[in-house]
Order: sequence, then C-alpha cells, then structure tokens
Amino acid sequence: MTVSSREWRLIARPIGEPKPADFEFATVTLPEPAPGQVLVRNDWLSVDPYMRGRMNDVESYIPPFGLGEAMTGGAVGTVVASAAETIPVGTVVSHFYGWREYALVDASGAQVLNTEIASPQSYLGVLGTTGLTAYAGLTEVAPVREGDVVFISGAAGAVGSVAGQIAKRLGASKVIGSAGGPEKTARLLGEFGYDVAIDYRKGDLAGQLAAAAPEGIDVYFDNVGGDHLDAALATMNLRGRIALCGAISVYNDTELPPGPRHLVLAIGKRINLLGMNVTDHLHQAPEWIGKAAGWLADGSLRTEETVVDGIDQTLEAFTALMNGANTGKMLVRLSHSE
Repeated sequence: MTVSSREWRLIARPIGEPKPADFEFATVTLPEPAPGQVLVRNDWLSVDPYMRGRMNDVESYIPPFGLGEAMTGGAVGTVVASAAETIPVGTVVSHFYGWREYALVDASGAQVLNTEIASPQSYLGVLGTTGLTAYAGLTEVAPVREGDVVFISGAAGAVGSVAGQIAKRLGASKVIGSAGGPEKTARLLGEFGYDVAIDYRKGDLAGQLAAAAPEGIDVYFDNVGGDHLDAALATMNLRGRIALCGAISVYNDTELPPGPRHLVLAIGKRINLLGMNVTDHLHQAPEWIGKAAGWLADGSLRTEETVVDGIDQTLEAFTALMNGANTGKMLVRLSHSE
C-alpha cells in the first residue's frame, strides 16, 4: 500500500524564538515497506524542549534537524503494513519518526509496546524517556537520600511533575517545586505530591526559595537554568547535589547568558553539579518501567497530559510548550479522518 502523509520540515534556522516562516508543512507519498520495514500510522507525537537545540546548526549529543527534511522526534503509532516478520500489522510501536502522519520504520528502530499495562501515549511520557529522566536524575545523577530537602524547577512539566513524586518515594523530607502561576502551583500541592510550591512569576525567586527551605536544600533537579540555578546555588547545603537536566529559560536566547552569580559558592560548599542526558541511563529503563507501571496501576503515581489535536497543530504545540503552557507531558494526538 502507498499512503499520502503530511510532515513538518525545518527550512530556516530560527533566530531567537522560532517563527512559522522557519517551517514548511508538506505532503509526501510513501511507498510500500521494504523488507525488514514497517509502515506506521502515527497516533501520538511528542514535542520536547530539546528540539529547540536541534533547530540550531551546532554539534551536540544528537544531530541537528536537516534543512528541508522531515523533522524527527518521539512517536507512537499502529503498524498498518509490514514487511518484518517480528512486527505484524496492528502492532502498537514507538519510534523516532515524529512530526509526520505516517512513517516507514526499520524493524530495529520500532519498539513493540505493552498497551495492557498503560496507555500507548504513556510511552512518550512517564514510561518513556521523560519519566526515566526524572528517575535517573534522582537516583544516579543527584541521588536523593533519606531526609533530604529537594528542589525541582519546571515542577509542573513532564519531567518535574514525576520527579517530585519520585523524590518523596526516595525518602526526601521536603520537596519544593517551582512553576508559573497559581493554577500550576496549586496542582503541585494537590496532585503531584509537593510539600511547598513556589510561583516564580511573583518574583524574588531567591527569597521565596530561602523562605521555603530555611534548612537549605540538598538536591536540586534543574530543568530551567538561569535564575533558578542561581537561587539553588545560594541555598544549597554542604556537599549538595545538582542534576543539570535542562535550561529552558535560555533556549531561545540569541547570546550566551551570564553565568550564575553564585557559582563560586560551589567551591566552598563542595557542591556537585553534574550534567545529565537520559541516553546515558537507558540501562535503568526496565527497572523504571517496572516500578512506574505498578504505581500507575495502583493510582499512587499521578501524571498529566496536555493534548493538542491535529498534525497541523504540531508547531503550535511546540511553541506553547516552550512558553510554559503545558502541565505534564505535551502531546499531539493525530486524527486520521482529518
């Protein structure tokens, strides 16, 4: 079978915040799968902050998007044609050919999903690299110990909303989260297990954090960078641990931001700041999925999804994500009757 498929392409490197003119929405025709391939009808697409870095032509842990080529990212879909013995038609798989309606995928690049333990889209969020990032960050990169005070920025986001709950399970005595606006901070307290919620939009982040943690903080999980990292450094206890996971506050900056003013404190306090990338922790995935699936089943792990409908809305979903419009995982749901 051949299918017509719409896809998003990057056609210009963004300067600052990406603009619609930097992208193209194109239609292509896909052939029958070659031997060892499957044709996947994408049902769910993931948009993530790291994708902003891939729009720049710079060397990184993952290649930049090619100009004029279909963009890529996490996706979950259903196999509609197969030339791979191990993956029959009807199988639900995850793969890395998002930003499009249909994808030809080598069998080696498609992961068969167990949809009996969780919804398909969970594998793009809590059961995927999003949840694994939170788990690895708090167990291997900046390990939480019994009685620790933990601070997490971007706490209402896909990683942060899970990280707070993990920190509590690991024995943290207090978990503090920052988010933007009263609705999100209320959900940190009411749904995601945080003990204290800071609304960074109120200003004086450093003062709010100091008031929330008069005893200091032992672990900081950084999704934001900028003023959040600076405030954390000022509040860290001796031999504190910081997982440098993301810095969404500066991804659209056109110039390098100034370094944290309080970085020198890391010397006297003997703070460990360690950058992390989830690809270094894939060995923990089976352990994490086993635990998380059980917690999801018994209702003790709360997750949230912000869903945008339609392949044509993928760019808008990404822009909304970068502007903090999501709670939990930002997803695009595809309807094939469009």
